[in-house]
Amino acid sequence: MSSNIIAAESQQKLLIVDDDHEIRDLLGRFFRKHGYQTFLARHGNEMMKYFKNHTVDLIILDIMMPGEDGITLCQKLRAKSQIPIILLTAISEEIERILGLEMGADDYISKPFHPRELLARVKAILRRSQQTLKPLQAEIGRREYHFQGWILDKVKRELRSPDQVEIALSSGEFSLLLVFLERPQQVLSRDRLLDLTRKRSAAPFDRSIDIQVSRLRSKIEKNPKKPELIKTIRGGGYLLATTVELC
Repeated sequence: MSSNIIAAESQQKLLIVDDDHEIRDLLGRFFRKHGYQTFLARHGNEMMKYFKNHTVDLIILDIMMPGEDGITLCQKLRAKSQIPIILLTAISEEIERILGLEMGADDYISKPFHPRELLARVKAILRRSQQTLKPLQAEIGRREYHFQGWILDKVKRELRSPDQVEIALSSGEFSLLLVFLERPQQVLSRDRLLDLTRKRSAAPFDRSIDIQVSRLRSKIEKNPKKPELIKTIRGGGYLLATTVELC
Protein backbone atom coordinates (compact mmCIF):
# COMPACT_ATOMS: atom_id res chain seq x y z
CA MET A 1 0.00 0.00 0.00
CA SER A 2 1.42 3.37 -0.97
CA SER A 3 2.10 6.10 1.59
CA ASN A 4 -0.46 8.31 -0.16
CA ILE A 5 -3.22 5.74 0.39
CA ILE A 6 -2.22 5.28 4.03
CA ALA A 7 -2.28 9.06 4.56
CA ALA A 8 -5.71 9.33 2.93
CA GLU A 9 -7.11 6.57 5.15
CA SER A 10 -5.80 8.28 8.28
CA GLN A 11 -7.33 11.66 7.39
CA GLN A 12 -10.32 12.82 9.38
CA LYS A 13 -13.51 13.02 7.32
CA LEU A 14 -15.78 16.06 7.21
CA LEU A 15 -19.23 16.18 5.64
CA ILE A 16 -20.15 19.74 4.59
CA VAL A 17 -23.86 20.38 4.00
CA ASP A 18 -24.87 23.72 2.46
CA ASP A 19 -27.14 24.64 -0.43
CA ASP A 20 -24.86 27.57 -1.35
CA HIS A 21 -22.42 26.01 -3.82
CA GLU A 22 -19.84 28.80 -3.36
CA ILE A 23 -19.64 28.31 0.40
CA ARG A 24 -19.79 24.53 0.04
CA ASP A 25 -16.99 24.38 -2.53
CA LEU A 26 -14.86 26.98 -0.74
CA LEU A 27 -15.01 25.06 2.53
CA GLY A 28 -14.31 21.80 0.74
CA ARG A 29 -11.15 23.20 -0.83
CA PHE A 30 -10.09 24.94 2.39
CA PHE A 31 -10.35 21.84 4.57
CA ARG A 32 -8.70 19.61 1.97
CA LYS A 33 -5.81 22.08 1.94
CA HIS A 34 -5.52 21.58 5.71
CA GLY A 35 -5.36 17.80 5.52
CA TYR A 36 -8.99 16.68 5.85
CA GLN A 37 -11.04 14.50 3.57
CA THR A 38 -14.14 16.48 2.65
CA PHE A 39 -17.47 15.32 1.26
CA LEU A 40 -20.08 17.78 0.05
CA ALA A 41 -23.88 17.65 0.16
CA ARG A 42 -26.37 20.17 -1.23
CA HIS A 43 -29.29 19.26 1.04
CA GLY A 44 -30.55 16.87 3.66
CA ASN A 45 -31.33 13.99 1.31
CA GLU A 46 -27.75 13.92 0.03
CA MET A 47 -26.44 14.22 3.58
CA MET A 48 -28.51 11.30 4.92
CA LYS A 49 -27.70 9.14 1.91
CA TYR A 50 -23.98 9.72 2.36
CA PHE A 51 -24.12 9.34 6.14
CA LYS A 52 -25.94 6.00 5.81
CA ASN A 53 -23.20 4.45 3.69
CA HIS A 54 -19.98 6.10 4.94
CA THR A 55 -18.17 6.95 8.16
CA VAL A 56 -17.73 10.62 9.00
CA ASP A 57 -15.86 12.29 11.88
CA LEU A 58 -17.77 15.60 11.92
CA ILE A 59 -20.61 17.34 10.07
CA ILE A 60 -20.70 21.05 9.19
CA LEU A 61 -24.39 21.79 8.68
CA ASP A 62 -26.07 24.95 7.42
CA ILE A 63 -29.33 25.86 9.17
CA MET A 64 -31.17 27.62 6.34
CA MET A 65 -31.67 25.21 3.42
CA PRO A 66 -34.58 24.35 1.13
CA GLY A 67 -36.52 21.27 2.15
CA GLU A 68 -35.54 20.02 5.59
CA ASP A 69 -33.61 22.70 7.46
CA GLY A 70 -30.50 22.16 9.56
CA ILE A 71 -32.45 22.04 12.83
CA THR A 72 -34.59 19.13 11.62
CA LEU A 73 -31.56 17.35 10.18
CA CYS A 74 -29.63 17.82 13.43
CA GLN A 75 -32.50 16.21 15.33
CA LYS A 76 -32.57 13.28 12.89
CA LEU A 77 -28.83 12.76 13.21
CA ARG A 78 -28.98 12.82 17.01
CA ALA A 79 -31.59 10.06 16.96
CA LYS A 80 -29.06 7.82 15.21
CA SER A 81 -25.59 9.02 16.18
CA GLN A 82 -23.52 11.15 18.54
CA ILE A 83 -21.32 12.44 15.68
CA PRO A 84 -20.09 16.02 16.31
CA ILE A 85 -22.12 18.70 14.52
CA ILE A 86 -21.24 22.36 13.90
CA LEU A 87 -24.07 24.58 12.68
CA LEU A 88 -23.60 27.43 10.20
CA THR A 89 -26.03 30.23 11.05
CA ALA A 90 -26.88 33.76 10.00
CA ILE A 91 -26.33 36.46 12.62
CA SER A 92 -30.11 37.06 12.79
CA GLU A 93 -30.92 33.39 13.53
CA GLU A 94 -30.63 33.48 17.33
CA ILE A 95 -33.72 31.33 17.88
CA GLU A 96 -32.45 28.80 15.35
CA ARG A 97 -29.05 28.68 17.06
CA ILE A 98 -30.71 27.97 20.40
CA LEU A 99 -32.93 25.28 18.87
CA GLY A 100 -29.91 23.73 17.18
CA LEU A 101 -28.05 23.43 20.47
CA GLU A 102 -31.16 22.02 22.12
CA MET A 103 -31.31 19.41 19.36
CA GLY A 104 -27.76 18.36 20.23
CA ALA A 105 -25.41 20.40 18.03
CA ASP A 106 -21.93 20.73 19.53
CA ASP A 107 -21.23 24.29 18.41
CA TYR A 108 -22.24 26.97 15.93
CA ILE A 109 -20.57 29.70 13.95
CA SER A 110 -22.33 32.76 12.53
CA LYS A 111 -22.07 33.89 8.92
CA PRO A 112 -20.09 35.66 7.68
CA PHE A 113 -17.12 33.90 9.25
CA HIS A 114 -13.44 33.40 8.50
CA PRO A 115 -12.65 29.82 7.46
CA ARG A 116 -9.77 29.75 9.95
CA GLU A 117 -12.19 30.32 12.83
CA LEU A 118 -14.27 27.38 11.63
CA LEU A 119 -11.06 25.34 11.30
CA ALA A 120 -10.22 26.12 14.94
CA ARG A 121 -13.69 24.99 16.05
CA VAL A 122 -13.39 21.77 14.04
CA LYS A 123 -9.96 21.01 15.49
CA ALA A 124 -11.15 21.65 19.06
CA ILE A 125 -14.19 19.39 18.75
CA LEU A 126 -12.32 16.59 17.01
CA ARG A 127 -9.52 16.82 19.56
CA ARG A 128 -12.01 16.42 22.39
CA SER A 129 -13.73 13.48 20.73
CA GLN A 130 -10.43 11.73 20.02
CA GLN A 131 -8.67 12.33 23.33
CA THR A 132 -10.55 9.58 25.08
CA LEU A 133 -9.56 7.09 22.40
CA LYS A 134 -5.88 7.22 23.38
CA PRO A 135 -4.20 4.00 24.59
CA LEU A 136 -5.34 2.89 28.01
CA GLN A 137 -1.75 3.05 29.26
CA ALA A 138 -2.03 6.82 29.25
CA GLU A 139 -4.92 6.55 31.68
CA ILE A 140 -2.77 4.74 34.30
CA GLY A 141 -5.78 2.55 35.05
CA ARG A 142 -7.94 5.45 36.25
CA ARG A 143 -10.74 5.88 33.75
CA GLU A 144 -14.08 5.96 35.56
CA TYR A 145 -15.69 8.83 37.43
CA HIS A 146 -18.17 7.72 40.10
CA PHE A 147 -20.73 10.21 41.45
CA GLN A 148 -24.08 9.66 43.16
CA GLY A 149 -24.32 6.14 41.73
CA TRP A 150 -23.51 7.33 38.21
CA ILE A 151 -20.42 6.14 36.32
CA LEU A 152 -18.73 7.96 33.44
CA ASP A 153 -16.14 5.91 31.55
CA LYS A 154 -13.98 8.58 29.93
CA VAL A 155 -12.23 6.10 27.64
CA LYS A 156 -15.33 4.45 26.24
CA ARG A 157 -17.25 7.75 26.55
CA GLU A 158 -20.08 5.85 28.25
CA LEU A 159 -22.38 7.13 30.99
CA ARG A 160 -24.22 4.58 33.12
CA SER A 161 -27.05 5.44 35.48
CA PRO A 162 -27.37 4.05 39.04
CA ASP A 163 -29.67 1.43 37.44
CA GLN A 164 -26.87 0.46 35.02
CA VAL A 165 -28.67 1.97 32.03
CA GLU A 166 -26.37 3.45 29.40
CA ILE A 167 -27.25 7.10 28.69
CA ALA A 168 -26.33 8.53 25.28
CA LEU A 169 -24.34 11.76 25.37
CA SER A 170 -23.46 14.08 22.52
CA SER A 171 -19.84 15.19 22.19
CA GLY A 172 -20.71 18.53 23.78
CA GLU A 173 -22.60 16.94 26.69
CA PHE A 174 -19.76 14.51 27.36
CA SER A 175 -17.17 17.30 27.39
CA LEU A 176 -19.30 19.43 29.71
CA LEU A 177 -19.92 16.58 32.16
CA LEU A 178 -16.22 15.70 32.16
CA VAL A 179 -15.33 19.31 33.01
CA PHE A 180 -17.72 19.23 35.98
CA LEU A 181 -16.43 15.85 37.19
CA GLU A 182 -12.83 17.04 37.04
CA ARG A 183 -13.78 20.10 39.15
CA PRO A 184 -16.41 19.03 41.70
CA GLN A 185 -17.62 21.59 44.22
CA GLN A 186 -16.11 24.43 42.16
CA VAL A 187 -18.13 27.36 40.83
CA LEU A 188 -17.51 27.58 37.09
CA SER A 189 -18.59 30.69 35.18
CA ARG A 190 -20.11 30.45 31.72
CA ASP A 191 -16.96 31.96 30.21
CA ARG A 192 -14.82 29.39 32.04
CA LEU A 193 -17.03 26.52 30.88
CA LEU A 194 -16.90 27.72 27.28
CA ASP A 195 -13.12 28.00 27.49
CA LEU A 196 -12.76 24.51 28.99
CA THR A 197 -15.18 22.79 26.62
CA ARG A 198 -14.72 24.70 23.38
CA LYS A 199 -11.54 26.74 23.83
CA ARG A 200 -13.29 30.04 23.21
CA SER A 201 -14.87 32.88 25.18
CA ALA A 202 -18.56 33.73 25.19
CA ALA A 203 -19.97 36.21 22.71
CA PRO A 204 -22.59 38.70 23.92
CA PHE A 205 -25.87 36.90 24.75
CA ASP A 206 -24.27 33.50 24.10
CA ARG A 207 -26.60 30.95 25.71
CA SER A 208 -24.94 27.80 24.41
CA ILE A 209 -23.56 26.70 27.80
CA ASP A 210 -26.94 27.22 29.48
CA ILE A 211 -28.55 25.04 26.82
CA GLN A 212 -25.91 22.31 27.18
CA VAL A 213 -26.35 22.37 30.96
CA SER A 214 -30.11 22.06 30.50
CA ARG A 215 -29.66 19.05 28.19
CA LEU A 216 -27.23 17.43 30.61
CA ARG A 217 -29.58 17.98 33.54
CA SER A 218 -32.40 16.32 31.60
CA LYS A 219 -30.27 13.17 31.49
CA ILE A 220 -28.77 12.97 34.99
CA GLU A 221 -31.14 14.82 37.32
CA LYS A 222 -34.17 13.19 38.98
CA ASN A 223 -36.02 16.48 38.49
CA PRO A 224 -34.27 18.76 35.97
CA LYS A 225 -36.40 21.70 37.11
CA LYS A 226 -35.04 21.28 40.66
CA PRO A 227 -31.47 20.11 40.00
CA GLU A 228 -29.51 18.54 42.84
CA LEU A 229 -26.30 17.64 40.98
CA ILE A 230 -25.59 20.64 38.75
CA LYS A 231 -26.54 23.73 40.73
CA THR A 232 -27.00 27.21 39.34
CA ILE A 233 -24.97 29.78 41.30
CA ARG A 234 -26.64 33.15 40.94
CA GLY A 235 -24.21 35.63 39.40
CA GLY A 236 -21.51 32.97 39.33
CA GLY A 237 -22.30 30.15 36.94
CA TYR A 238 -22.68 26.45 37.75
CA LEU A 239 -21.38 23.98 40.32
CA LEU A 240 -21.34 20.17 40.54
CA ALA A 241 -22.70 19.71 44.06
CA THR A 242 -21.43 16.22 44.82
CA THR A 243 -18.24 14.32 45.53
CA VAL A 244 -16.50 12.46 42.71
CA GLU A 245 -14.25 9.41 42.88
CA LEU A 246 -11.85 8.56 40.03
CA CYS A 247 -11.30 4.81 39.75
